[in-house]
Amino acid sequence: MSNSINNTTKRFSEGYSTRSILSTYCYLSIFFLRGLCKRFFLGTVKGILLMGKNVAIRYPSQLHLGKDTIIEDGAEINCLSKEGIQLGDRVTIGKYAIIRPSNIYGGAVGHGLQMGNNSNIGPYNYIGCSGKIIIGNNVMLAPRVSIYAENHVFDNPDILIRDQGVAYQTVIIEDDCWIAANSIILAGVTIGKGSVVAAGSVVTENVAPYSVVAGVPAKFIKSRKG
Repeated sequence: MSNSINNTTKRFSEGYSTRSILSTYCYLSIFFLRGLCKRFFLGTVKGILLMGKNVAIRYPSQLHLGKDTIIEDGAEINCLSKEGIQLGDRVTIGKYAIIRPSNIYGGAVGHGLQMGNNSNIGPYNYIGCSGKIIIGNNVMLAPRVSIYAENHVFDNPDILIRDQGVAYQTVIIEDDCWIAANSIILAGVTIGKGSVVAAGSVVTENVAPYSVVAGVPAKFIKSRKG
């Protein structure tokens, strides 16, 4: 018994007591049972699905998951899209995050989201994937990041903006990027591999690989490669 506990504690830092470890596994067991109930309605699920409480998944047959997915409390995923919502292995969707390619009340159907392995959508993120959003491997999205893959058309002042439709543009975040808290990524932007977007930035233009950008609008600060 003691050997089993010792092996288990290797997964946790020294700050975890045996009681804390057992409590953690109790919570994860509940997440596992919720995921087990939901997985049969999804398009494909390749591994374990852990799901928090009050998760809303609409049009679940268009959600495709890799191995070991975690969807935390209160997340909302509207999967109605031309290309579906496709998540890689070991993806986490944080608390109260929203993934929305299409309006839940009707209207145009958006393109969808493709996300690689070992990446996460942070708590309170908004992923507006009406235009295609592609997120690579090992990408970290901090809390309250927003990504928009469309812009409202407003060229004609004689027509209500709401009646002029939207223009879709693809957003790409390449591998190994960190998008810090409260950042906004606008339509048509590509963020190159290994880049960092500082907290509170608004990214309106492409970011070269291994760049650090910051500000409103975001400007180049330095290269991570010296």
